[in-house]
Amino acid sequence: MKDFGLKKLYYSISEVSKITGLEQYILRYWETEFEQLKPSKNRAGNRIYTNKDIKLILEIKKLLREEKYTIEGAKKILSGLNKSQEKDNFAVQNDMVSGKSEKRELKEDLEEIKKFLTELKDKL
Repeated sequence: MKDFGLKKLYYSISEVSKITGLEQYILRYWETEFEQLKPSKNRAGNRIYTNKDIKLILEIKKLLREEKYTIEGAKKILSGLNKSQEKDNFAVQNDMVSGKSEKRELKEDLEEIKKFLTELKDKL
């Protein structure tokens, strides 16, 4: 089937398997492990994946295969991403304003620590 540049709304598990380079049994297993991954099912009971599901699968694959996280570690990161995304959506402007002052304070703290460590090294 040729790709005419049209994005589909839903993909079958075999299509997602080809897109992500993962076996179908891995996709089904990840559904049991990651609560965020919940593809819908059609009337026949077949899984139908959205673009959002595919992005999540690729993120999970990156965490597990490239960054070498365990499943538990990947779960924590993904749940942290969801929480941080909710906070970001709620208070983006506040974060931008307070983020600059926090960065400045952090830089000053790091410079102070560096100075202390340099002095300590000289004493040794």
